[in-house]
Amino acid sequence: MPQFIIVFRQFARFCHGEAVSDCCNGITHCHKKDDVMMLLTLFTNPAARADLCVPRPLKLVARKKLRIAEGVSLWLAVLMMLFVHPLYAEASDDSQEDAGQLYLMNGQSTWQQPALILNSDFKVQVSGLLAQTQLTREFKNTSDQWQEGVFVFPLPDKATVYGLVMTVGERRVVGRIEPKAQARKTYEKAKAAGQHAAMAEQQRPNLFTSRIANIPPGETVSVEMHFQQPVSYRQGEFELRLPTTLTPRYMPGEVVAEAPKDWHSGWAMPTDQVPDAHEISPFTVRPEDVSPQSHRATFTLEIEGGFPLAEVTSPSHSLHADIDGTRVTVKPEGDRFLMNKDVIVRWRPVAGREPTAAVFYQQWQGQDFLMAMVLPPDTTGPVLRRELQFVIDTSGSMAGESMVQARKALLRGLDTLRPGDYFNVVQFNSQAHALFSQPVPAERHYLARARHYVHNLQADGGTEMAGALSLAMNMDKAPVEALVQQMVFITDGAVGNETALFETIRRGLNDRRMFTVGIGSAPNMHFLREAARWGRGEYTAIHSSGEVNQALNKLFSAMEAPVLTDLEVRWPSHGSESNAVPSKPGDLFRGRPLVQAIQGVPAAGEMEVSGKLPGGRRWSTRLNLNHAEPATGLNRHWARGRIDELMDAASLNGESPDESHIIKLSMVHQVMSPFTSFVAVEEQPVRPTYEDLESEQLPTLLPAGSQSGMLRYPQTATFWPLLSALGLLGLMFALAVALLNRRVAL
Repeated sequence: MPQFIIVFRQFARFCHGEAVSDCCNGITHCHKKDDVMMLLTLFTNPAARADLCVPRPLKLVARKKLRIAEGVSLWLAVLMMLFVHPLYAEASDDSQEDAGQLYLMNGQSTWQQPALILNSDFKVQVSGLLAQTQLTREFKNTSDQWQEGVFVFPLPDKATVYGLVMTVGERRVVGRIEPKAQARKTYEKAKAAGQHAAMAEQQRPNLFTSRIANIPPGETVSVEMHFQQPVSYRQGEFELRLPTTLTPRYMPGEVVAEAPKDWHSGWAMPTDQVPDAHEISPFTVRPEDVSPQSHRATFTLEIEGGFPLAEVTSPSHSLHADIDGTRVTVKPEGDRFLMNKDVIVRWRPVAGREPTAAVFYQQWQGQDFLMAMVLPPDTTGPVLRRELQFVIDTSGSMAGESMVQARKALLRGLDTLRPGDYFNVVQFNSQAHALFSQPVPAERHYLARARHYVHNLQADGGTEMAGALSLAMNMDKAPVEALVQQMVFITDGAVGNETALFETIRRGLNDRRMFTVGIGSAPNMHFLREAARWGRGEYTAIHSSGEVNQALNKLFSAMEAPVLTDLEVRWPSHGSESNAVPSKPGDLFRGRPLVQAIQGVPAAGEMEVSGKLPGGRRWSTRLNLNHAEPATGLNRHWARGRIDELMDAASLNGESPDESHIIKLSMVHQVMSPFTSFVAVEEQPVRPTYEDLESEQLPTLLPAGSQSGMLRYPQTATFWPLLSALGLLGLMFALAVALLNRRVAL
């Protein structure tokens, strides 16, 4: 805008005071109404000018009116630039030229409701330590065009997808697993042929894409996805988490290439750090932006724990629990709920019935599979003096309720510091900033300064985690020896370059341990869990501000010291420990059990677990495998764990994963992997060849508690205000040029 002001000022200086020549064959000036549009016509149309010419005595009056017109045109142009500027900024944000940015919209752009109505139904059965879920998605086509639906959605961290079924009317088509590239070809061929087809593929361990081709006008196609997940157990409480939406992820790096149009389903473009950014960036809208019948879900949970339960609770939804002995049925109050936050269910055994050990057994296709859970002793060692670094995410995705939770979490962490501890605070968004140049003692004046600093933190900008990690890990240590170094990382995990960050953590932490705190109603649990695992620490998640103290008390209690280190697990000699997952369990913290699965060991003999307690004393326990409870899904859990370890090993060695081995494991155990997908195709074509097929990317809902700045609308008719404004601005420039020409002519 300043450049235009300068141009108009120069124009004014050029015109005023200049000698003017006669016009209209000796008659000096033209006189008509001083309406701006009329003047524009007058000074750009010679014929009109000749008809309106007046004698020389009116020259002074005409000159005055001309200057008034110049002033009007100047101020109209300035006002027009003020109007155009935000529109240009909006259009620029939406142009996707800078893939490192989150493309914010102000909610006023034209947004057309999706032609497809999406509904979901979760049916979950929990037995032992595994939960089996049948997730049914219904895609109803409300338009008069044939549609393809594309939906990017989250699944639980550590979810193992093992089945896909497409239902059209009364017909059910069971999907098959294929290598990812082949599955895409199968789907594209069926789509082009007019056949009903469905496909599911993995983008991240907790992020997937469904594609449903050739949905007829007015009809509904449903897709069942079957997956299982381990149930979390900590501090005597079980927890199940089912995500229904996701926080838009920040995509760092420079744009590297145009995404394939057939598979482009998001707002971001591929970058050198996130090459699949276009596949993991679904549009995010408000509930009122979709049909009142869309993006709703139903939920039923059945728990068979083998022991009586004291209570069933949820911090996310109002639930009704029907307890019948050891069996519990859980449903949300009301028929359906919005898919805008994770569903979290917790249950606690009756006091005195908490498990200290458990073992489960399955025989599948002639192979033996065991899963064991062992709790460490509830003991504590001496209080450790610590150097504690708090790293807090203040990026734009944390705006709203998430920032409130994050500030409360950090303030609660400061309260845990004791005399003799050292600390520092690092906040990051597009850049990282440390409160102190190096860790300082936990003394009153330093703590007061830190609390004031935290209270003033605001959310804005990008999520450049790598810079924050580098700053925190390379900072000078406290000038005191024998301090235990720990890092508390507070974030929603909304990033697309997780793998690179895990490598940064693994290589840079050295002796420091990382503990992650998940923030918001839909955090990236995969990042939180894996960052803590690579950082040899623990993780927790805060769903609401009211949960801060409860969640962090458990985490900070665990941070005081690991309960069991140098862990060793010895199975009977029937099989090799190399078939166990995880193959090398990490340290155990208070209230957190060891869970390990193994292939090739029958339910006979004893399993021994040993380790080092605080203070150096050895501890061991034995578990009788003859008492193993029957279970299902252990083979799938083991296969998923083995695939994860193969991926980890490749990352550690800087090599490409053994794709053929992973595909073989995936095909044998019928579980999805990074290199395989499920695809279902109905043989009979249904779409006539003369009918066109439209493709629609279904959005996800804005996570509850997030601000509207996190909205990501598709580029649908968003440029008309800008084009209209530019047209009007062009008229202003034409008028200015005409006035300039008139001055010269006079």
